[in-house]
Amino acid sequence: MLKDITLGQYFPGTSLAHRLDPRTKILLTVLYIAALFCAKSFVSYGVVALLLFAGIKVSGVAPRALVRGLKPILFIICFTAILNLFYTPGEALVTFWIFRITKEGIFTAFFMVLRITMLIMGTFLLTYTTSPIGLTDGLESLLNPLKKIKVPVHELAMIMSIALRMIPTLIEETDKIMSAQQARGADFESGNLFQRAKALVPILVPLFISAFRRADELAVAMECRCYHGGEGRTKLHVLQYKTRDYIVFLAYVLVLVTVLVLAHFGL
Repeated sequence: MLKDITLGQYFPGTSLAHRLDPRTKILLTVLYIAALFCAKSFVSYGVVALLLFAGIKVSGVAPRALVRGLKPILFIICFTAILNLFYTPGEALVTFWIFRITKEGIFTAFFMVLRITMLIMGTFLLTYTTSPIGLTDGLESLLNPLKKIKVPVHELAMIMSIALRMIPTLIEETDKIMSAQQARGADFESGNLFQRAKALVPILVPLFISAFRRADELAVAMECRCYHGGEGRTKLHVLQYKTRDYIVFLAYVLVLVTVLVLAHFGL
């Protein structure tokens, strides 16, 4: 299960999605999420789905990598679907005990599952095709106007980037600790839910120690390189918008407008 968590991973490549400006990709993700939440019917969800499939095709990321990333939250998706299925008011189709399945509940549950799935797959494309350094530079550039009100933009962008980058590292470390304890006779698979959760407690101590050690090593490395914040720092790669960024951004804006128009007419 741990190996299925791909959040924060970066897959190097030379596709159009990889070559887009990080700021463009962040804004495209925001437009994609806005379009997804504005979709209300099969037609509008179909338009957003076509946009997602086009992004996957252009990025060169294997679809199974995106599907594998859904496995850790499969329980949340199913639980959300069940709640919407049984507790959405409307025209009752099936009634038993305290549960009632309505026509509106079926559509709501379906669209909710579709929305969560597409939301996660779309946001994963951002981290899959953008390096942590690119994300940091893009976030800092987009949040740059906040510097006028004394917001530490560079530090905030650096913290978010490091946190995102540490997710796969900690997952790998957890997997190593579990493998080592299983080799010594630990059992994480048998028993009920509470017993399995209790068996995971001994993993937390070495995991926290490892996390603090990595944080200390990172802090020492940054100090050795004379890191002192964003003031006065220059960049090796200066971000510049290119023609392809404007074209792709315009395409996403058109998709958002299309979804808004379809939602307005109930399509």
